[in-house]
Amino acid sequence: MPLTHLFERPKPIIGVLHVGPSPGVPGARDVRSSIDRTIAEARLLIEHGVDGLLVENMHDMPVVAESEAGPEVAAFLTRAATAVKRYAGRKMPVGVRAMGGANRTAIAVAVAASCDFVRVDGWAEDPAAAGALLRYRHVLDADSLPILADLRPACAADCSELAERAALNRADGFAVLGPGRGEPPDAECLEAIISATDLPVLAGGGLDSTNLLDFVGLADGFLVGSGLKEGANWRAPICEQRVRALVGAVEYARGEEVRR
Repeated sequence: MPLTHLFERPKPIIGVLHVGPSPGVPGARDVRSSIDRTIAEARLLIEHGVDGLLVENMHDMPVVAESEAGPEVAAFLTRAATAVKRYAGRKMPVGVRAMGGANRTAIAVAVAASCDFVRVDGWAEDPAAAGALLRYRHVLDADSLPILADLRPACAADCSELAERAALNRADGFAVLGPGRGEPPDAECLEAIISATDLPVLAGGGLDSTNLLDFVGLADGFLVGSGLKEGANWRAPICEQRVRALVGAVEYARGEEVRR
């Protein structure tokens, strides 16, 4: 299923929720308080008009290989995603991403938590891994679970080739990121990817109300994490003022009445 079919409005905004560190990760806090904080941030995003949510275990950085992550990581992420989906309700799409390329974990968590899509890493770069993941999704009877594949081109010349490889590997949409963490995508690269595929293409990485309008005419949607945080720092809490400004910019571009 094309990813954007999940959303009621065009050019959806997906707000990223960075759950606290998993049990066993340095800095981990009480599980209940971590989930309570995540729900409070989900409430803030929903009240201010985002179109979807993405639950990520970003605070598990530095990550370990998926094979080395204990069952407590999947268990905690499942508990967090379940709580977010229950709070958000059926009409609000909720996705899952497991850091460190733990794409199988993300699919298992999404299925267990009744979530609506997954975000995966390395989809274009490793066809064998993509094939194994699609087979795992099939085993879980989740063939309809959409896959949003990250694309982080090293240079503009890589863009269309990356998109073609990722589409061949049967992704359902792309999140195009900048060359470095927290950097917005290159507009020329975004255009090249859009030209190379019929799949939905989202802009992500380093987006906020000051630069998002540069991509409104190009992208099919937006994936926003650090741009919603205090000081644009992914470790910080979500900032209500930044959420309001970003959502307002997209609503204005859609021709909708801007929320106050």
